[in-house]
Order: sequence, then structure tokens, then C-alpha cells
Amino acid sequence: MTLVVSDLSVDHGAIRAINAISFRVEEGQMAAVIGANGAGKTTLLRALSGLTRATMGSATWQGHELLYSKPEKLVRLGVSHVSEGKSVIAELTVEENLQLGALWRRNSEESRATREKILETFPRLSERLSQPADTLSGGERAMLAIGRALMSKPQLLLLDEPSLGLAPLIVEQIFQSIRELTSQMGLTVILVEQNAMSALKIADIGIVLNLGRIAAMNSAQQLIFDPQVRAAYLGY
Repeated sequence: MTLVVSDLSVDHGAIRAINAISFRVEEGQMAAVIGANGAGKTTLLRALSGLTRATMGSATWQGHELLYSKPEKLVRLGVSHVSEGKSVIAELTVEENLQLGALWRRNSEESRATREKILETFPRLSERLSQPADTLSGGERAMLAIGRALMSKPQLLLLDEPSLGLAPLIVEQIFQSIRELTSQMGLTVILVEQNAMSALKIADIGIVLNLGRIAAMNSAQQLIFDPQVRAAYLGY
């Protein structure tokens, strides 16, 4: 179950946000997509999850074409997208948000097992199950957004800026939890992050986007020690 992206381009009006990019992510791998604001990172995830229509190219997963498909069809195919800004429903409780994530699942026993695994990884959520999501802190909302996405039992998880606006200590906790959960569940993950170093530390491969093109792609560890990548994106 390899994700294969070939010559993907996405236009926003007259602007080409993604320009003929190609890459592959093997089953069970985590790919960190890093780059400056406006590099095309969020657009890439939105195209893969059906939220933004691609202009050309292809992206195949399990033999299915992801581009040009409706988001609800992709959810049933095991693709889950956590959008930037901690996508939870504020009026619903933590428990209700989690159960909403399991809407398409038919095996209630498996759903309960997934829920327990999520609450084990994010114990703060288990303490707040009856609270409305809008009473949670930023870090707790991020945990809930990831947990809700995992409740759908995805095989391909698309994470957009899960560390946005969070304190460094919370970022470290959430990133380690992401690595732990995705390894346990055998997920393939595309992690878009402004926090480049933290993302590369937990990823298997790294993809550097610059103005809609791939500027560098390698194992995450090799990118961390690449002098050009360090100077341009890692700040040292």
C-alpha cells in the first residue's frame, strides 16, 4: 500500500500552488513535508484528501486514485485528514467528537479498542470526556483532533500543522504520541509542519517544498544533517 504521487499540480486561479511534484511513501512510513509559508504544504494535503481539486497528475493509494474523488469516499477508503486549526466540533463533548470519528465503522468492539488506545496515549482526554471541546486548551484540542481522526481506523493519515500555536513542551509530547500511535497502528502518515526540526526527528523521510516544487527529498536523518536544508529551514 504505497502512496504514489506523480506530476501533481494544483492551481489557485492564475497561481500554480503545486508544480508537477512526484514522490512516494511506503506503507508504514511517516513523511514530513516542510517548507516556508506559501510553499504549498497545505494545498498538497487538501488535494490528497479531496478538499482541493488538482489541476493535473495522479496520486494512487491501494490502487485507488485519490485526486478528483469526494472526501467522504476517501474516508471510506481509509484516508483521514486533520486540517490546520485543530479540526474538532466545539459544541460537542470530547466523547462525542471521538464517537463521530467512528461513524463509518461497523465493528463496535474494534472501535472500543481504538478508543482505549487513544485515551491511553492521551490521558488528558480521558479526564475530559464529558467536557465540550471548546473548553479544552490548544494542546488538548490537538490531541482530540488526532484522536478523532484515528477513530475512523485510517490507513493513510494526513496531518496539517498539529503543533500550530502550541508551547514547545506540548509540541514534543504530541509529536511523540503521533509517532507512538502511528507505529502501533501501522499507519502511513504525511505530516505537514512549520516546526521542521521536530517533524524530521519523528519522520522516516523528509520532503522540502519551495514555491510549489520539491527542493529536497531524502531520509529525515539525512535532511537534518544537510547543510543547505539546515541553513534554509532548520535555523542553524
